[in-house]
Amino acid sequence: MIKINNGPQAPESSGDVHTRREILSQPGLWEEVYHLISRQSAAIADFLNPVLQKDKLRVILTGAGTSGFIGDAAQGTLQKIWRKPVQAVPTTEIVTRPESVFLRPVPTLLISFARSGNSPESVETLRLADACCDEVYHLIITCNGEGALANRGKAHSGNTCCIVLPEATNDKSLAMTSSFTCMLLSVLLVGNLATLDRELPKVRRVAEQGNVILENQFLLESLVLKGFERVVFLGSGEMLGIARECHLKLLELTDGQQACMSDSFLGFRHGPRAFVNANTLMVYLFSRNPHIMRYERDLAGDIARDARGIPSLQIGGVDQPGLPNSNRITLHIDPENEYQMIAATLAGQLLGYYSAVHAGISPDNPSLSGAISRVVQGVNIYHE
Repeated sequence: MIKINNGPQAPESSGDVHTRREILSQPGLWEEVYHLISRQSAAIADFLNPVLQKDKLRVILTGAGTSGFIGDAAQGTLQKIWRKPVQAVPTTEIVTRPESVFLRPVPTLLISFARSGNSPESVETLRLADACCDEVYHLIITCNGEGALANRGKAHSGNTCCIVLPEATNDKSLAMTSSFTCMLLSVLLVGNLATLDRELPKVRRVAEQGNVILENQFLLESLVLKGFERVVFLGSGEMLGIARECHLKLLELTDGQQACMSDSFLGFRHGPRAFVNANTLMVYLFSRNPHIMRYERDLAGDIARDARGIPSLQIGGVDQPGLPNSNRITLHIDPENEYQMIAATLAGQLLGYYSAVHAGISPDNPSLSGAISRVVQGVNIYHE
């Protein structure tokens, strides 16, 4: 359990100014990202439409760490829209076992996500795709116009398309916040290019949901001040990717001091539930799908009946279950709005931010030992 300073929240300082600003800026940035994709939509469509018409095309979504969770969150939506097999595989897996991912004779669209675009695994994954596939196309989404991936996009015009997001998405803090949500929104908008003129109202509704979560900062901070020993984030489908990202944010921003984990609602029953003790906060990221929520309600109800009185935080629609010993942030959910997963991410970011602040850890640079860094260090790339 992290040690909490129960005094008033520390004022902004050089140790938290970037992280706080980057978290709070997100709802405004999402509409800016929409307009950027809209301006570039013709060029993106010219690149992407012929690729998506390829017979037996595979789509692979990739990135490392937080960037990898973008693929987890976007996979199901893109597969439904494109009606092509879409797989999320982190670069950290591709670099070590490319033969388990790439199929040489199968046309492949590799969509790479990267904040800096300079991680060794990201650069190597593009090289491996070129080497292992007879026909490969690259869509790069990055927050850094001067990174290695963006520079590749400038140099390769034939099989590569690069989307560089606004500079404000290129987080200065160690932990990725606005870069994650903006890259996720970007690829979902790319999936909806054919209906892009109808997507802006959906994006604005998600921005409203993000602002609802930001307006509940006091609730999230008060939960942090309870000093939970453990925190569990649960999500299903697209929300499982968000749960994994929330878990990582809390872990990174507390320098590993907060014990936490993530899982799917159904998967949690099969062993991981042993992680829960009486001083555990359960964070339920409920689905926008009413059918999926039936399974989620069952688990949340089971845990609520635990004699230990397990507390919880519920994030989701107005029909989420009423539970004892629970707090909720209610969002007005539209089952047809595939962008709504994005707003829930802010809850995990704020829990991580306030956990760091009240533990006396700098949110901008939480790794006291230097074990983790903004751009990963110490990775050697080996060629056979």
